[in-house]
Amino acid sequence: MTGTSAGVSIGDKTIELPTRSGTIGPDVIDIGTLYKNTGAFTYDPGFTSTASCESKITYIDGDEGVLLHRGYPIEQLAEHGDFLEVCYLLLYGELPTKAQKDDFDYRVTHHTMVHEQMSRFFTGFRRDAHPMAVMCGCVGALSAFYHDSTDITDPHQRMVASLRMIAKMPTIAAMAYKYHIGQPFVYPKNDLDYASNFLRMCFAVPCEDYVVNPVLSRAMDRIFILHADHEQNASTSTVRLAGSSGANPFACIAAGIACLWGPAHGGANEAALNMLAEIGSVERIPEYVAKAKDKNDPFRLMGFGHRVYKNYDPRARIMQKTTHEVLGELGIKDDPMLEVAMELERIALTDEYFIEKKLYPNIDFYSGITLKALGFPTTMFTVLFALARTVGWIAQWNEMIEDPEQRIGRPRQLYVGAPKRDYIPVSKR
Repeated sequence: MTGTSAGVSIGDKTIELPTRSGTIGPDVIDIGTLYKNTGAFTYDPGFTSTASCESKITYIDGDEGVLLHRGYPIEQLAEHGDFLEVCYLLLYGELPTKAQKDDFDYRVTHHTMVHEQMSRFFTGFRRDAHPMAVMCGCVGALSAFYHDSTDITDPHQRMVASLRMIAKMPTIAAMAYKYHIGQPFVYPKNDLDYASNFLRMCFAVPCEDYVVNPVLSRAMDRIFILHADHEQNASTSTVRLAGSSGANPFACIAAGIACLWGPAHGGANEAALNMLAEIGSVERIPEYVAKAKDKNDPFRLMGFGHRVYKNYDPRARIMQKTTHEVLGELGIKDDPMLEVAMELERIALTDEYFIEKKLYPNIDFYSGITLKALGFPTTMFTVLFALARTVGWIAQWNEMIEDPEQRIGRPRQLYVGAPKRDYIPVSKR
């Protein structure tokens, strides 16, 4: 509490609502007693001006282009840390000591196997099923395989479920990919790090050895870090809302995956790559840039600008560097789609229209290019996003469960339908 208040007048009633201050960021007006004292609700489509909870996990300042996890800038975490270290930070609130990190890495690594019956579960899907459809089903089904970690009132079971999902999500994602392309599943190996293990499960085949390229593994790990959490976005809010009913953690994460599937959320990098394919060649870029600038044209440049960031997305700067490292390592120079991407990037960073509108390339623009270069089809992009975001969802879910102010989510509405009316028998209608 700050000791200050905001006055609200509705009709002949005036009430004072307390304001609350966070560690950093704007103050909020606590409207918890508004309906009780005035009989009125607030109206905020998309909840863009409403704080749904207190949280100690992630802070975003969209105007300044700042992203902090537990107070640590994303730039420092991506540059100096690895994904499992960030997972530990998000879950426990502090960076691990060497001993804590070794123990955490060991526990995650030794939970990467999935129940063998799950391999048969995959065969229930059509071969051409979208991998995200498979992910929704398989992650939701984890609650049918791991009954010993679904009691949300038990802190130990919550942590076991958390570790299981962080550990098994790469295995399930790789299995979804292998099933999608008709190749045999590849089991995880305990002597590999998290990202290397995932790349091997995706791209190894039984008939030859697979050696992980450390540059590509580091790029994959950085992609995971950059997508680990992003405050109260649509999928995270979905996980919290599902969890507020007391649903088991596997069901809550499956709900988050379903929400992430939407093209306006997790599917944005796939949409950006589809746009690059539509443009086709560098020669056609002026035509599409002109369409983007025409307010009467419905065409939108995907992968530019951000709902929250009104400055350069801090994750995009890191992703830009990673993209060029991967392209350099793989020697990719003559891919038409990548040529289009690099020219669009140059225009967006120099053209006055883009600069004035703050339409900077965002993380989805660069991650789509990088994932394509790594060999993933566009249908897998959102799956990789879900894999990385799992730890953020779990951290937020755990925080919600432990919050004494937590109640089942129940947004209100402004009803604009028909007023009360009497039923008319069908013979008289």
